[in-house]
Amino acid sequence: MLMFLARRIVTMLLTALCLTFIVFFLTNLPPNLEKLAKQQASVRMSDAQVTSWLESHGYAQPLVTRYGEWLGVLPGWTGTDADGKATGRCYATAGAKDVPRFCGLLQGDWGWSTVFRSGVGGILATRLGATGWLMLCVLLVLIPSSLIIGILAGMREGSKLDRSLSVVSIASTSTPEYVSGVVLIVLFSSTFTGLSPILHHWGWISTPYLLKGSATSAMSHITFENFTLPVLTISLYGIGYIARMTRASMTEVMTAQYIRTARLKGVKFRNVVLKHALRNALIAPFTVIMLQIPWLLNGVVVTETLFNYKGFGWTLVQAASNNDIELLMGCSVVAVIVVLLTQLISDIGYVYLNPRIRLS
Repeated sequence: MLMFLARRIVTMLLTALCLTFIVFFLTNLPPNLEKLAKQQASVRMSDAQVTSWLESHGYAQPLVTRYGEWLGVLPGWTGTDADGKATGRCYATAGAKDVPRFCGLLQGDWGWSTVFRSGVGGILATRLGATGWLMLCVLLVLIPSSLIIGILAGMREGSKLDRSLSVVSIASTSTPEYVSGVVLIVLFSSTFTGLSPILHHWGWISTPYLLKGSATSAMSHITFENFTLPVLTISLYGIGYIARMTRASMTEVMTAQYIRTARLKGVKFRNVVLKHALRNALIAPFTVIMLQIPWLLNGVVVTETLFNYKGFGWTLVQAASNNDIELLMGCSVVAVIVVLLTQLISDIGYVYLNPRIRLS
């Protein structure tokens, strides 16, 4: 196990280096750097002024050198400003003393956001905390619901219950978040259509809406009103996919020889499912569930934008639309780390669900 973990960690580090370098290369293409210079200085800058600005801010160095500076394995660039004061990547303020030579990712310096005018590390910590609560609530709804639906459908293949739950699962998976989100807003948040006007007219609710169509207030205080719709929007899309995988796995297990033998011996059907079939049937759904975590982190972009919830997805959209290179790199690092860690946890989980799987 230790050798397996060591090999996987080395592979993860190499993969992270390759992926971050690719993202760094794409975000630092000449058109993006020119756009950044004009955003920070003046949109009417000439080509010569753009080149001068890029040189004075360290962007004229070779790509590999700048990647090493960002990573923290090479010393940060230094220069002088218009007043002749020393400046550079590692300078917190112009003319500062005791400036470190290295100030990259390995030293805990994630860079400076040109849009939010703040450190990237602090921004990501705040936004990831907000998205973390959203992901936790989604998983608490998603995992039990999808497993129950899949197990019930797979226990008796071809039954009415199986066909009914399969239709619900397919409909759920085929409906994207931007559609289900709008439908839920119309049904529960609109003061003109849906259920809210009817319930308000009958006196069942005191407000003209049943649930809030915006989750902005959930940034400071999460309530059932302002957090239900974003959670349902994301959950509905994932429930059908996991339920279908669980059903397929459960159906395959229920036709195995040891299940038939247990039933012929007179073991109760409930015990056959819970004690014999369920554990083996959960191997494939476990993989899908682990893959939902990086999907939730990056796939909440639509939902967070739709409900104006300022989490990781919303931050990623802002960074991409405003050409915030340092923030984009920070988001990429977080996404890569989450994907690699979930894959590692998924591989380790196989051992506990099925000891026959060998680690090689």
